[in-house]
Amino acid sequence: MNYKYLIVEQKEKIGYIKFNRPEVLNAVNIETVLEVEKAMQDFNNNKNILVIIITGEGKAFVAGSDISRLAKMNSLEAREYSRVGQRVLSFIENMEKPVIAAINGFALGSGCEIAMACDIRIASEKAKLGQPEVKLGIIPGHAGSQRLPRLVGIGKAKELIFTGDIIDANEAMRIGLVNQVVSPETLMEEVENMAKKIIAVGPTAIRIAKTVINRGIDTNLTTANSYEMEAFSMLFSTDEAKEGMKAFIEKRKPEWNH
Repeated sequence: MNYKYLIVEQKEKIGYIKFNRPEVLNAVNIETVLEVEKAMQDFNNNKNILVIIITGEGKAFVAGSDISRLAKMNSLEAREYSRVGQRVLSFIENMEKPVIAAINGFALGSGCEIAMACDIRIASEKAKLGQPEVKLGIIPGHAGSQRLPRLVGIGKAKELIFTGDIIDANEAMRIGLVNQVVSPETLMEEVENMAKKIIAVGPTAIRIAKTVINRGIDTNLTTANSYEMEAFSMLFSTDEAKEGMKAFIEKRKPEWNH
């Protein structure tokens, strides 16, 4: 597929999606969101891809939704945009393969929501994050009002959403919105190093771990523990687990190819 708003690449076992509208700070519209959905589905179906990295071209990750488009929407069009965006970000969050956000600059509004749907967020020191929609007289529409409190706590999430404040990368790390802050020059190197660490371990175990965490987080601890118990025991039936433990005992690196 030819992409108009994205650069989509594969290098070794890593899939890359780069927002490519630098002239508008990578602001997204519904067409961009649908391109992301197609790229993510393709990577999800590609057995050679084990980790996906999402980033932006230029000085922004995604600076938000295209306000010139938002300003022309009626209620039904806004609802459809919200519905599609929530569907795509839910796919990113719940697909079995890990997704890392390399936040190279502004991640505001929809950009912050995209980052929050990823499993791991690594930010450049130049990154700025926030949900400033109230300054436009609206609220987050791509599940920002739901994911933000799950990541940083309800009190801090309300503060950020009610004020529309934009925070820097270090504050984002302090409150748990991002995992790491690194220099702009080393951002992609650090993100790729993280991806390679994930690739080096059991791929089935990673997929199951993501599923168990996502299923368990929104339920009670007893039910969540039962998810873990069944998944833990199920993995013992796989050749992957046998190879991993055998390699450990034999003091060698496991071979996951089979």
